[in-house]
Amino acid sequence: QVQLVESGGGLVQAGGSLRLSCAASGSISSFNTMAWYRRPPGKQRELVAAITSAGISNYADSVKGRFTISRDNAKNTVYLQMSSLKPEDTAIYTCKAERMNYSAWGQGTQVTVSS
Repeated sequence: QVQLVESGGGLVQAGGSLRLSCAASGSISSFNTMAWYRRPPGKQRELVAAITSAGISNYADSVKGRFTISRDNAKNTVYLQMSSLKPEDTAIYTCKAERMNYSAWGQGTQVTVSS
């Protein structure tokens, strides 16, 4: 089993930037996909961005051009660089690791964007 711990959340003004980190207790190189999800207040959880072991990434339309996901297998860490933040980006952001027949979730980190 692997444990995931997110960090980097906080309060930021609209237009600002934050970088989230997801540190794994073990190697992430065996995980096909590392992803960031978010749950806005009163809404369902949604996929924000994902990156494969080959480095291929995909994004929700709402964050394309503003967010960048990356993974550092040597540090067992996944990042989400968020720029041009909007109030609608306010949510709990959670990291997920996926491979065949197994997935793991972190506890999440709160991101609040003020207008």
